[in-house]
Amino acid sequence: IMPMFAPTINSYKRLDENYWAPATISWGLENRLASIRVITLPISKPGATRFEVRVPGADSNPYYALATILALGWRGIQRKLEISHPPLSKGHYMKESLHKSIKLARSLKEANERFMRQGSIAREIFGDEYVCHFGGTREHEIQLWEQTVT
Repeated sequence: IMPMFAPTINSYKRLDENYWAPATISWGLENRLASIRVITLPISKPGATRFEVRVPGADSNPYYALATILALGWRGIQRKLEISHPPLSKGHYMKESLHKSIKLARSLKEANERFMRQGSIAREIFGDEYVCHFGGTREHEIQLWEQTVT
């Protein structure tokens, strides 16, 4: 799913716990290092309770990112999936739980390999045709980057 949220080579440079960005699949209460940050009382007013999906960057397509979030949420509802791990609390440092959580891909290449793998969640929610097409565009970007002299 990561290429939908982080579609370029440089997208992965900011996804590092040293930059107050998520590095694992996680959720947390007022924790900027969590992939999904829940903001609720007493930090916000009752009407301002919300959540932030912190993985997508400014370089992601907002329509793709929102479609992905909604599709994943719908998948969880249909399958009646349970949240498998407790939230990271405010001030909980990510390194304490890195060994317990699934790490986000560290590069576009790794993310795209997971995205295009047979049986991936991406194939389940978007279908093979779309995953092959979009994944192919990411492979092309990786090839161009690898060929570029810097």
